[in-house]
Amino acid sequence: MAADSSFDVVSKVDRQEVDNALNQAAKEVSQRFDFKNTDAKIAWSGENIEMEAVSEDRVRAVLDVFQTKLLRRGVSLKALDAGEPRQSGKLWKITATTQQGITQENAKKISKLIRDEAAKGVKAQIQGDELRITSKSRDDLQAVQKLITAQDYDFAVQFVNYR
Repeated sequence: MAADSSFDVVSKVDRQEVDNALNQAAKEVSQRFDFKNTDAKIAWSGENIEMEAVSEDRVRAVLDVFQTKLLRRGVSLKALDAGEPRQSGKLWKITATTQQGITQENAKKISKLIRDEAAKGVKAQIQGDELRITSKSRDDLQAVQKLITAQDYDFAVQFVNYR
């Protein structure tokens, strides 16, 4: 009998792509005319991304530039968790973080979807912040991938370790 085929459902962000997008956004913010004299900047602050400018609409524009750069580099905006603009002295700031891993409750949502909608031989197993999907049929696994991508979850989903 043939061995089971499997793949993992993960939610990971390539830190290098985020860093490249941030550097591109910082360069554009420093050079664009509409950001002149607004003290607008974007930079890493530990694991967070800090954006600041002199007004609320300018700091939102910095966030918009950063999101555009992320999309161009193939990073899903669902992986970016940007807070609301807040005033800090004379400057307005937005703090953003990147989400890594699938939470237990999100993994349970996907697992329930697979139990309810997928073929009988497909099994889902939660492994930390990943979800392993196994089946004897590769066609069933591809159907599960289509099923998961058709759902509009509020977190980014990728498929890895397909074997």
